[in-house]
Amino acid sequence: RLKVSPPRSHRRWSGEAKARLIEASLAPGANVSAIAREAGLAPSQLFGWRRKALKGDAENRRGGEGRLGFVEIATTAAQIEIEVAGVIIRAGADIGQDQLVKIVRAVKSA
Repeated sequence: RLKVSPPRSHRRWSGEAKARLIEASLAPGANVSAIAREAGLAPSQLFGWRRKALKGDAENRRGGEGRLGFVEIATTAAQIEIEVAGVIIRAGADIGQDQLVKIVRAVKSA
């Protein structure tokens, strides 16, 4: 017979709290796992929120909305830098995921 652990209540995170955590995790050089642990949640949960938000961002930008998935994030002037095949790609943090994927694929095939 297995012992059953006591039931745990699930935390509900507000949209603002999710937005702050996602925004912090998208900052250049951010350690997503450390941010999640500091907030008291599993890193996989924060990665899931990020994935959902970024997927929503790509879908919403096609519709002309300036939202990031299920939460609203203020656009910052941050810049990302990616090195692919000896080429450095610099883009604003507000670049769409689809655009960035196309650029990286073009650099790889060149």
